[in-house]
Amino acid sequence: MTLELQSEPVSLGGPNPHLDLRTQFPALNQSISGHPLVYLDSAATALKPRVIIEAVTSIWGRDCANIHRGVHRMSQRATERYESARERIRSFLGADDAREIVFVRGATEAINLVAHGYAMPRLGPGDEIVITGLEHHANIVPWQVVRDRTGATLRVVPVDDAGQVSTAALKNVLGAHTKLVAIAHVSNALGTVLPIQEMITLAHDAGAVVLVDGAQAVAHRPVDVSAVDCDFYVFSGHKLYGPDGIGVLFARRSLLESMAPYQVGGDMILNVTFEHTDYNELPHRFEAGTPSISGAVGLAAAIDFVSSIGFDWIEAHERRLLEACLEALGTVEGVRLIGSPAQRSGVVSFVLRDVHPHDLGTILDGEGVAIRTGHHCAQPVVERFGQVATARASFGVYNDLRDIDALIGGIRKARELLGQ
Repeated sequence: MTLELQSEPVSLGGPNPHLDLRTQFPALNQSISGHPLVYLDSAATALKPRVIIEAVTSIWGRDCANIHRGVHRMSQRATERYESARERIRSFLGADDAREIVFVRGATEAINLVAHGYAMPRLGPGDEIVITGLEHHANIVPWQVVRDRTGATLRVVPVDDAGQVSTAALKNVLGAHTKLVAIAHVSNALGTVLPIQEMITLAHDAGAVVLVDGAQAVAHRPVDVSAVDCDFYVFSGHKLYGPDGIGVLFARRSLLESMAPYQVGGDMILNVTFEHTDYNELPHRFEAGTPSISGAVGLAAAIDFVSSIGFDWIEAHERRLLEACLEALGTVEGVRLIGSPAQRSGVVSFVLRDVHPHDLGTILDGEGVAIRTGHHCAQPVVERFGQVATARASFGVYNDLRDIDALIGGIRKARELLGQ
């Protein structure tokens, strides 16, 4: 059976409803092995639109100076753009205070900052950290380090056969000794959207603070940290159509004020003698050294970009792509979908019978189709479904139904080449 999909360009609402979003991404203006590039790897990193590239290069080309304390004009302009980016991110996340926004290199560093600055000094034997079975390695390994150094216990909320983590399952794991809960907003391996609002309420009722890993969420759905009432929220810029090497930690001001710096050195200090150092005020005490100034400015531009499109449009568009992809994959003999969560973001993991995902990915690359293969830095959840690796297609605003056509055509060709 061949599923015919209606192919049409991605358009952006507003003054020019026929604007093709693909034309805004220079990386898509290329061919791979003689085929137009079909990019279905946004969960690993999103492509960059021209406005973000221009924002980054404008720092390097015009305002290439270090921030804070510089009295010359270029330094003042760079500082203003850097701190304006912080305010833009505060607004985007719905935080109350720009001092609650800490720039880091990515979600991984943000989680490590919380692990070392908050959890390590507070936890001890008998205390418990709770995570879910859906987590990325970046939200597993730091808590293992805390466990090993403090004597605390690490507990895992199980994943059901659909690839979901229920509030009932979380409630069964929470207890009087739970001090911290760290959960993904969206699973990078399966696309599962976790019910974080209910989970946060349960964790708070148990007396725990909550960290939410939003790396796979912020490009696809609105986030309001005040509304969900989380204590920490982290994300990376490169999955939000922004630069790599930049990320954000949101943390309640009261928690940041109680935390020791994770790294020390320049720009996070007020005064240094050989006998004593006074640390800088929030949030600068957590931003040691020269930060990614261009990254912060590019991230703010990325937020403006997705905001101009609108999350109503983004969610509807990606839902359409997801439904079309799931339907089309269901027509290909030998394809097995991994996970079937009721609430799902634009991520589809699957395997092709008797074909290693790496081989499938290589054949698809020869057709110009870029997907991700492996355990996706989420080895426990992949193994939960009896696999060592899966193929993963993930969507961005630049994808359309033609890309689903190309993916399905490439999978069918792989079956033919491999004699299925």
